[in-house]
Amino acid sequence: MSDHREAADFENPQPTPQSLQESPVKVRKQLPQTGVDEFWKKFTTKFPGKVHSILPADIYAKTKASKSTKGIVNCQIAVRSYDQAAAECKHAVEKIAKECRRVNHKYRDPHFDIEFDLKRNRRDCLDALGEVSDKADPRSVKRIPDIFEDPVFFEEGATASDVRQGFNGDCWFLSALCALCNKKDLVDKICVARDEEVGVYGFVFHRDGEWIQTIIDDKLYLIASDWWESLDEEKRVFWMVNRRDAEENYRKANQTGSKALYFAQCSSENETWLPLLEKAFAKSHGDYSAIDGGFTGEAIEDLTGGVTTELFTTDILNKNKFWSEEIMKVNDEFLFSCATGTFDKWQGSDIASVYGARENIVRMHAYSIMEAREIKGHRLLKVRNPWGEGEWRGAWSDGSEQWTPEWMELLNHRFGDDGQFWISYEDLLRKYSSFERTRLFGSDWQITQQWTTVDVPWSADYNKTKFSVTLTKRSPVVIVLSQLDDRYYKGLQGQYTFQLHFRLDKDGEQDYIVRSHGNYSMSRSVSTDLELDPGTYSVLMKITARRCQDEDTPEDIIRKNVKLRQNKLIQSGLAYDLAHAKGEIRETEAEKQGRQDREMKRKAAEKRKQYATRREDMLKHWQRGKREKAREKRHAKKREEYERKKAENRKGAEMAEGSVAGDAAAAQIGQAAAPEAVDGTTAAAGVEGEIEKQAAAGATEGKTGEPAPDPASSSEPPGEAKADEAKPTGGAPLGTIPENPKPTNRSQAENNPVAQKTEEKDTVTSTDDSATPKSQQFEAALKSIPSVTVKGAPAPTSEAPPRSVAAPSTLAPIDDYQYDSDASFDSSIDSVLDFPAQMDDAAAENEASPVDGGEDNAEFENDPWNAVCVVGLRVFSKDGACSIETIRPRQEEETLDLDDASKGASGEVEGNVK
Repeated sequence: MSDHREAADFENPQPTPQSLQESPVKVRKQLPQTGVDEFWKKFTTKFPGKVHSILPADIYAKTKASKSTKGIVNCQIAVRSYDQAAAECKHAVEKIAKECRRVNHKYRDPHFDIEFDLKRNRRDCLDALGEVSDKADPRSVKRIPDIFEDPVFFEEGATASDVRQGFNGDCWFLSALCALCNKKDLVDKICVARDEEVGVYGFVFHRDGEWIQTIIDDKLYLIASDWWESLDEEKRVFWMVNRRDAEENYRKANQTGSKALYFAQCSSENETWLPLLEKAFAKSHGDYSAIDGGFTGEAIEDLTGGVTTELFTTDILNKNKFWSEEIMKVNDEFLFSCATGTFDKWQGSDIASVYGARENIVRMHAYSIMEAREIKGHRLLKVRNPWGEGEWRGAWSDGSEQWTPEWMELLNHRFGDDGQFWISYEDLLRKYSSFERTRLFGSDWQITQQWTTVDVPWSADYNKTKFSVTLTKRSPVVIVLSQLDDRYYKGLQGQYTFQLHFRLDKDGEQDYIVRSHGNYSMSRSVSTDLELDPGTYSVLMKITARRCQDEDTPEDIIRKNVKLRQNKLIQSGLAYDLAHAKGEIRETEAEKQGRQDREMKRKAAEKRKQYATRREDMLKHWQRGKREKAREKRHAKKREEYERKKAENRKGAEMAEGSVAGDAAAAQIGQAAAPEAVDGTTAAAGVEGEIEKQAAAGATEGKTGEPAPDPASSSEPPGEAKADEAKPTGGAPLGTIPENPKPTNRSQAENNPVAQKTEEKDTVTSTDDSATPKSQQFEAALKSIPSVTVKGAPAPTSEAPPRSVAAPSTLAPIDDYQYDSDASFDSSIDSVLDFPAQMDDAAAENEASPVDGGEDNAEFENDPWNAVCVVGLRVFSKDGACSIETIRPRQEEETLDLDDASKGASGEVEGNVK
C-alpha cells in the first residue's frame, strides 16, 4: 500500500510551500529590445526640472525679471534698454554722492568691500562660490587718492595704449577694451557716471539681452603690503637707506602709481579708468576669479550688446571676400579679435615650445585687431597684445626690413615694445587659427527677444519647443539663440553644459531657409544674419547637453556654503535667481484659452464616461434584480413542492401510526394466550421499525408518483428533512444554511464523481443520535476531491489563494439556489489564472535584484538624466515690426509614453481612442 502511494506521488507530485522555497524560480528571458527600452525609460527622469530660485522667497528677482524686456509683441529700439540703464545708473550715483556729502563720508560699497574682505580673509571678492584658492594674492587695499599723486579718470580719452594686464587671466576682457578704444565714445558709453571726490563710479554692462548697472567705490588692490604689515627684512632695508622717512619712502616706492596695482593698470601713472572698469566688471560677475579666462568676442558683447561669431581660418572659403567685406569694415560694422593654438595637440610639451613657436605670438592668448589698411598692394593689419609688451617678430615687425621712412609715415607707426605691431594679411591667416567677429548695432536697429525653459534629451534632436517669429516688412535680420551666461553665478552652474544650434523654417514651406553658424569654443550663443520677407517663421532648436558627474549641483553648493559663506551664497544666489527668472514659463492668452478649451473637453468626456458608467451600473442592477426575481420564483415553487412532499410524508407517518395502534389492540386481545412480555423494549423497537417501513413506503410512493426533488437544487436535503421528522425536537431548523456547504458549481459537481457520491450519501436518513454530522461528512468528502484543472489554464505549482465567493442571497435557505449563474465558476477560473501572474511578479523581482552581483536596474532612479536649459531668442531687424512667440507642446503630449506612441496608426492607447 505504501509502495502504491509512493508511486502515485511520483507520478502526480503535490508541491508544498517548503519545496517551492527550496526550488529555484525560473526567470523569464526578455527580448533584447525590451531590455534596451527599459534602460532608456529609467535613464531619463519622468519629471524633468531645474532649480530656478536659490534664495528663499526671492521676490526681488521675480519682480526684476517681470520688468525685463520680453514678450510676444515687444519690439524696441536696441539702444532703448541702454538709455534706461544709463539713466538709472546716473540717478543712483547722484543719490549716493548727495547722501555721502550730507554725512561727510566717502562712499564704501557694502556689497563689494574689498578692503574688509581682504583683512578678514574671506576672499568673497576674489574667489567664486565653491572654491577657495590662493591664485590671486593681493597684499593691501587703498583708495584712489592714497595711490595716485594726481589721479585723473581720463588723460586724453581711453586708448588701447593705456591697457596693461595685471595678475589675472582676463586678457580676453582687456583685449575687448583695446578693440573698443578704436571706436570713438564706446568706452565713454560704459563709464556713464562718477563722483571722484566722493569716490563713487557707475558703469553699465550688457547681460543676457539687457543692460545692467554696476556701482563701485574707489578702492583698489595693491601688490605690496602696508608698512606695518610688511616683512621685517624689507622694513630694515628701507630704514637703513632712509632713516628718517623710511615709511614714506616705502609707500612711494611700493604703493604709489599705476605700477603698484595688483590687477589691470594704465600705462600712465595717474590714469584710473581701466582698473576701476575692471573692478566693476568683476563685481558684476561676482568676483575677480569669475573673469579669469574667456573669449574676446563674448567680452565685446558684454560691453556693446553686439553679436559675436566664431570663424576658423581653415573654414574661410574666399579669403579675398573675407578681407574686403569683413576685415576692412573693422571699427565700423564689426570688431575683431584673434587667437591661436586652440586645438594644438602638443600644448604642454617641450616639442610645442621648440617646433610650435609662431615668431613670439603667444598661444591661447587673445589679440585685438586694431586697424586694417590696404596700401600699394599690401594688405596690413595693426594688432595689439593686451599685455602691453611682446610683439610679432616676423615681416613688418619693429625693426624689420620692410619699414622705410615712407611706410613709417603712411602707417603712423613708431618702434617700441608697447604690444602694438603690424602684420601682413597672409601672415595673419597663417599664424592665427581663429577669429571672433562682433557685429555692432546702431540706433536704426530694433530688437525683440523671448526666453523660455526647455527639457534637453540625451540624444540631440530638434526640440519640441520652438519659437515663432513674425515679420511685417522685408528687412535684414540677425537671429541669435542664447543661453544664460553662467559666469555671473560661477559655482552654481550645475553639472550640465549645453551646445546650441537652430534652424529657420518658413511656415508652409518644407525646406529650411538657413541654419545657425556653429561655434566650437564659444557656447553662449549661435546666430545667423540674412534678409527675410514678411511672414511667419519657425526657429527649431537643437541643444546638445553634456554632463560632468564630478561637478557639484546647486543643491550640493547650497548645503556646503549655507553656514560657511553666507554672504557669498546670497550674492551668487541673487545673480542666479535674476538670470533664471527669465526662463519662468508664463502662460499667454492663446495658451490659456487653449488650456481652458482642453479642460472643458476633458470634463465633458469625463461626464460622458460617468454617465455611461452609471447607465451600465443601472443595467447590471436591473439584470441582477431580474435574476433575483427568477431565483425567488424558483425558490417559491421548490419550497411549495417541498412542503407538499413533507405533508404527504407526515400523512403517511400518521397512517402508519394508526395501523400500529390496530395491531397493538389485536395483540392485547390475545394476551391471555401469549406469555407476558418482560421488557417493553421489543415493542418499542417494533413500532420504530414499522415507522421506518412506512417512511420507506412513502418514499417509494414518491418515486413512483411525482418526481422527488433534486438534492442539488432543493431548498434542503431530503435526508436532513427525514431526520427532522424522526427527531422533531433536534437537528437544525428548516432553512438554516449549513456551516460547510456542498460544491457551489453544478458543472464542477457533475465532473466530480466523489462529489456526486457525497451528495447521494447525504440523502440517506439516520435515526442514530451518535451518527456523524452532515457538515463533517461533507468536509471529509471535500478533502477527497482532487484539484480542479481548468482547460487552457496552467497548473498551479503551489497552494492557490482562497477563492472569492459572493455573499449568499437572503432569499435562499441553501447555497444551491444562489449560484444558478456561472459567476462562481468564473471566479474560480480567475483565481487559477492569477496564480501564474504572481509567479511572474516574483520572477521579475528576482530579475530586478539579482543575487550574483548583477547590474541593478535601478541604476539611474536616484540620479537620472535631467538636463534643463534656459534659452532666449533675439531678433535684430531694421525695417518693420517683429514679434516672437514661444510654441510649447501640450503637457499631455510631453507625458505621452513611448509605448503609447508605438501603438500603431490607429491612435488607440490602451483601448481608448484618442
